[in-house]
Order: sequence, then C-alpha cells, then structure tokens
Amino acid sequence: MENALITGATKGIGRAIAFAFAKQGLNLAICSRNVEDLTQMTNELLQVNPNIQVITRVTDCSIKQQVIDFATHAQQQLGFIKVLVNNVGIFEYASILDDDDEAFNRQMNTNVMPAYELYRYFGKTMMAARKGHIFNICSVASVAPVATAGTYGVTKAALYSLSNIMRLEMQEHGVKVTAILPGSTLTESWAGTDLNPDRFVAADDVAAAIISCYNMSSGANVDEVMIKPVLGQL
Repeated sequence: MENALITGATKGIGRAIAFAFAKQGLNLAICSRNVEDLTQMTNELLQVNPNIQVITRVTDCSIKQQVIDFATHAQQQLGFIKVLVNNVGIFEYASILDDDDEAFNRQMNTNVMPAYELYRYFGKTMMAARKGHIFNICSVASVAPVATAGTYGVTKAALYSLSNIMRLEMQEHGVKVTAILPGSTLTESWAGTDLNPDRFVAADDVAAAIISCYNMSSGANVDEVMIKPVLGQL
C-alpha cells in the first residue's frame, strides 16, 4: 500500500485531497495545529476506508523543526512516502505597503518554507527509489498576482518557481512534480460569503484534478494544472 503526506490537511483543499487519496487506498500522514481536528478527521477518513492507516501529528508548519519532526514521524510510522502534497498556506488580504512588520516572514514561512524543507527531506529518497509524486498547491496568483494580496502573490510565485526547479532536478530520476494553480476556491477563506457556490472552484475539483494526475501512467507527468471559476476570478 502506498503512502501520502499532506500538510494542512484538516480544512479546505487539503481536506478534500486527503479524502480523495483515502478512497484511492493510500495510507495518510496528515498534520494540523489542532489536535481535535486531527482526531475527528482520522475517524472520518477511517469510515471512508477502514483499510488504510492514518498517521497524525500536531504541527505548526511555519516552524522548520516541527515540519521536519512531522516528516520523520510519518516516515518512521509508514515507511517510504510516495506522494507529497505541499498544501499548507495562508492568505492575507493587504497591499505590500500596508503589510505589518512580520507579514513577509509569516507568509514565506508558511507558503514556501515547508515545501522547500519537505522536498529536501524526501527528495533524495524518492530519487533513489526512482518513484514518487510531489504536488505543490500554488495559486493563480503565482502567475497573475493582484496588488490587494501582494505578499501572498510573491510567496505563491516563489512556490511555483520552486515547483519548476523540483521538476528539473527530479525528471531524470522518474519522480513527478505537479504544480496546482487553483483560482477562487470555496474554502474557509470565504466563510460568510453570500455568493453562490457556483461562482467558485470547489475544493473537491482540486482534489479530483490531483487524483487524475496521480493515476496517469508512469511515463506521464502533468507539469501544472490551472483551475479557475467558469465565470472568472473573484
């Protein structure tokens, strides 16, 4: 049975991806800052597929050592991690000139650093095994930034660039790297909106795209997937 690690997996896109992989029969390592969320989600995942293992760890993904401890725990409990989903991220609505003093570090340490460190942790193992698939949840803002979320766009562009470097480093070793660029997606970031859900991409749509990429033949890699609302970005 294959193993997947997903950061920020108890809400939104990460949650949808976790359930999609559970239905595929993959063991899961998931993290969150909230132990109650992890416990509840573990029970729900095992109801969907009682034949998988679910490994959890309370982790603040903005702290390097906690990210590494989560990776170590997952590898010790499950063995080889074939699928890495760098999902954790934060969105802050502000222009760069209006950022508080810690905005840049806070968003870089959440939106970029965990993916960088987990790639360094698992990359050589995947390289040696000549198998693996890394999914980086970027954003449409990676390539089409908006001034009202300036630092967010900068950090997502950095993650997108990191994805491209990962792919170049890994392609001769048979390891796949896919950047996912969702547009406006109905997650907790839009809590309280009175807009029709049809104005958004659904988190399950992002998960479905990932599963489609994952299930392709060993010779095929989807470099990137952009998913936007049919009526345009919000």
